[in-house]
Amino acid sequence: MELLQLRYFRTVARMEHMTKAAAELLVAQPALSKTISRLEADLGVPLFDRHGKQIRLNEFGRAFLKKVDMALALLEEGKQEVAELAGMEQGSIHLATWTLERLSEPIGKFVAQYPEVRFRITQAADEIEQMVEAGAADIGFTPMPLEGRAGINGMTVLRESLYLGVANGHRFASRKSIRLEEAAGESFIGYKEGFPFQRMNERFLREAGIAPNFICRADEPSSIVSLVKTGLGVAMVGSCGPQSADYRRIPIEHPVCRRDFQVVWNENKYLSKAAVRFRDFLADYFKEEEAREAKNPPVQVQSPAGSHQRPSVIRRDRAAT
Repeated sequence: MELLQLRYFRTVARMEHMTKAAAELLVAQPALSKTISRLEADLGVPLFDRHGKQIRLNEFGRAFLKKVDMALALLEEGKQEVAELAGMEQGSIHLATWTLERLSEPIGKFVAQYPEVRFRITQAADEIEQMVEAGAADIGFTPMPLEGRAGINGMTVLRESLYLGVANGHRFASRKSIRLEEAAGESFIGYKEGFPFQRMNERFLREAGIAPNFICRADEPSSIVSLVKTGLGVAMVGSCGPQSADYRRIPIEHPVCRRDFQVVWNENKYLSKAAVRFRDFLADYFKEEEAREAKNPPVQVQSPAGSHQRPSVIRRDRAAT
């Protein structure tokens, strides 16, 4: 059994189409078919059900594919680790993040400090923890609570308070704080239904006894803020971004509305030196940001966002999962 056979098999199994797989692998279709046939002969069982020109992964193929995926992933990790030890690889990071709004500045500073590191960024939502668990991402950045998956560690790096965002001139604009239930009669601007941020915000609204009237839904924080500035409605917003003359963020007294952002990684998989460095860099970056905010609070109608806390490692007990 050869490594090339395993790689070819994985591609054919994923596409279930010999001609398309051959095109992706840049090999002749007859040669690919012969390679798969030799692999099946080595195993002593067919891996595909064949109906004319159509092929489908069968029970043997599905079982074998799981092991092939694991084996190739381990080999790739080994290759990466050896390359780093030999000084041949400066490092790469595959980051899965829930939002880029909070990461744009720290990523820029990290790249400026370590220009040799290569980034690959995937914007995702609920599937971040699954991606990290499967090895599809080295590190995740998410405000969602961890599900307690075996081997998944999380480090809280940012605790962000939420505010009621209103346009300048709104009846609440001069308020220094507000109870969320006071906004019960307002028109709300929110995220699209099903977005994790929206689910979190709706939980806070329910706690305040509000069934909000959403007159508009967007998919980016900047879009929501832009609509709030027009006076179209109010919204629950984070502390990221500057205040302006046509926009106010009012601290919410009750209920406690906060998002805890975590960096997550899989302790059972090899984490490159670059990924470890970036993980620790984020913790230091947000800790320094907290210190700057505490030392130089902004002069504005809202209270300073001082709810950030020092990073803490959250470990999941494998035996309990």
